[in-house]
Amino acid sequence: MRTRLLLAVTAAALIAGCNKPPTEQNNAAVAAKAKAVLGPAIAADQAKTLMHERHEGMEDIGDDFKLVNRELKGASPDVAAIRTAAAAIADGAAKSSGWFPPGTGPDVGKTRAKAEIWQKPEDFAAKDKTFQEAAVAFKAAADSGDLNAIRTQAGELGKSCKACHDPYRAPEGDHGHD
Repeated sequence: MRTRLLLAVTAAALIAGCNKPPTEQNNAAVAAKAKAVLGPAIAADQAKTLMHERHEGMEDIGDDFKLVNRELKGASPDVAAIRTAAAAIADGAAKSSGWFPPGTGPDVGKTRAKAEIWQKPEDFAAKDKTFQEAAVAFKAAADSGDLNAIRTQAGELGKSCKACHDPYRAPEGDHGHD
């Protein structure tokens, strides 16, 4: 008898906690998870500014990485130019985790950042952390001047970029310009 009563009370409590439609609960849970991992949502007027900063920062990182790749394909790579680019990449990477708070996705404005960033914040944050670590390792290799180490770490950095871009960045022309 006590077991049945306990089960009935437990079931009633669970049902009472489920008074929201499933999609509303799911959206709230996703938003709460994104906030916990990526930080609090920002105001709409701040979002456009941050989205522009994110775009420019990612463009700069991409331009610096293109320079590195051009140098590494050349007959005698300019290690000083690679060092400068590696420092800029590491600097941009250090800022990247602050570029994706809730409220800066495709629902706010033109961006190639996919909504999946805020739907899977733990995975996105882990990939961003891997990118930051790869950028630091690449800078260390560039600072060493060892071309073999630079080539190896440039490859690792490229892999970290691709690991995030494939699931979380829309193809060019899809959504805008991130």
